[in-house]
Amino acid sequence: MREKDRLARFEQTILPHLDAAYNLARWLTRNEHDAEDMVQEAYLRAFKFFNAFRGVDGRAWLLTIVRNTCYTWLQQNRAHEITTMFDEEIHSVDSDASNPATLALQSADQQILREALDELPVEFREVVVLRDLEGFSYKEIADIVNIPTGTVMSRLARARERLKQLLCNRGDLA
Repeated sequence: MREKDRLARFEQTILPHLDAAYNLARWLTRNEHDAEDMVQEAYLRAFKFFNAFRGVDGRAWLLTIVRNTCYTWLQQNRAHEITTMFDEEIHSVDSDASNPATLALQSADQQILREALDELPVEFREVVVLRDLEGFSYKEIADIVNIPTGTVMSRLARARERLKQLLCNRGDLA
């Protein structure tokens, strides 16, 4: 493939997903400047390996690269953030079927939700962002995060329950 054609295909397939890439990186790193750096690094990697891209969904492919870039960076710079101890009281799921992320997003004050999301462990935060903010299916998230679909569902349920507890503890969600 000629370099000019490769660049045009990259721009058409991958560049439109810059906002989603930044959104995921921002939630994983919890810092705007780090997120910008991670997105830049991810786009460089995506361009470098673009000849290997054979898929139809450039968004999922790119977000996989963004995720991996962020996790590599987190391991090197903030290893304590990607290690979460399982706490039955915190991570257990009640039978309450309400979706706190959706409820909070519909409220007038999204800042409260942002702060609560920031408090979630990174592996919970990423599934909430990918599902509730980016609209990916469970299967797409499983492919991006490289875990079984059941694990995605479990993490999402635990993340939502934890998010609900955080919001209830603040008195922001009844």
